[in-house]
Amino acid sequence: MPERDGAQVRERDGTQVGDGVQARDRDRQLVEELLNDRTYHIEFNGHLTNHSKHAVVALAGLGVPGPRIKAYYDNYAKLTTYGYGLEPPKPDRHTITEDNWRQYLGQRTSFWSYCDFFDRRERELGLDEVLRRYVPELLPGWVGAFTHATIHLGWALDIGNRWMAIEGLSYMAFTYVSCHPERATAPATDDVSPVDSLLRLAGEWDERRDELTHWVADVVADTSPVEDGRIHPELLRSGLQFRIARTLDAGHPLIHATPGWLDDGAPPDWEALYYAVTLLYLSKPGDFVLLHLITSLHAVEQIAGRLPADEQGRAVQYFWTGLLGTVFSGGTFPRRHKLAALHGLFESAVDTGADEARQQDWRVIVARAVLEEEEHNPKLAYVLRRVWERGGRRSVYRVAAAQFTATPELPPTFEEPPTE
Repeated sequence: MPERDGAQVRERDGTQVGDGVQARDRDRQLVEELLNDRTYHIEFNGHLTNHSKHAVVALAGLGVPGPRIKAYYDNYAKLTTYGYGLEPPKPDRHTITEDNWRQYLGQRTSFWSYCDFFDRRERELGLDEVLRRYVPELLPGWVGAFTHATIHLGWALDIGNRWMAIEGLSYMAFTYVSCHPERATAPATDDVSPVDSLLRLAGEWDERRDELTHWVADVVADTSPVEDGRIHPELLRSGLQFRIARTLDAGHPLIHATPGWLDDGAPPDWEALYYAVTLLYLSKPGDFVLLHLITSLHAVEQIAGRLPADEQGRAVQYFWTGLLGTVFSGGTFPRRHKLAALHGLFESAVDTGADEARQQDWRVIVARAVLEEEEHNPKLAYVLRRVWERGGRRSVYRVAAAQFTATPELPPTFEEPPTE
């Protein structure tokens, strides 16, 4: 709280309250300028995502001053953690219109023309109506760009930046990879929560691990969907993105079996989803792939909140299907006994100690996250602190937020030049 010092009102750090307000206003203006920046392409070195604006949202949400955020942004543009700098905008091959915007979904073409298209539509209709009209068709492809397109849109809605939202819509169209919701079966399980579903699936994998591991290996060894145009060749160069796209392209009954908790028509239980996904992450703490399921869930929640009620339920269905396709694509699944043990540890665990002690824990986590060059770590801390604060201070989120990841090594396929 501010303190009185003679005639002046001062913050505890010694700055005048008026100065603090002006500094916050300058920070907000600087963040807005960074999110509105159009200097760089949405990807670099082929299919690697430009994460700079995701980092801006996370760092701003963690309370980092504007100049430090800008320094991170500028340094990232010069040299990302992958060892490459960002690239200038690429020329478009097509002009995107209302008549043809579906034609180029997932074709990784004409990103800036998509931006022009959604920019025009937003000016005509307003952002809420654009989201209502276009997002239901884009969300089945939410895993495209390893979920980063969805993150771009959802995190733009979180911070309230119009241009970043336009980019997010365009990126979702640019990288669309369908999770094939048309394959969903009628509720085939009586799972009452996402954790129940994870435990059931872990049991299936325990019993059928050889069968399922070989199934995944056979699926991802088949590159014919690239040759016949169902999967873009740049994803084959990625390796990881090809595995995910190919697994969803092939489909599996375990991926598409609708759990009971998805069929009751009730509003999405976001807390139950965050808890399940966070347990999944703690089954392999620091795992680069599983971390994305947390940060993309935050994005899907932000997007779903702008949609009609029936579309919100579909958004959760798409998220769950894409989550399973992503996890299955690695050819493994956590052991049931480990997930069950983690569930036993954290199901009822809440941070009930002195508030100052818990806040100090978070200050350390946030301070460490802000020091990380790998921007996925401040994103993890940002999301899980929010969920911790609103969800009854469950210990699982604080523990998981401290499990940082590292930038993965690029696969040998990167020795080949980009296909684009």
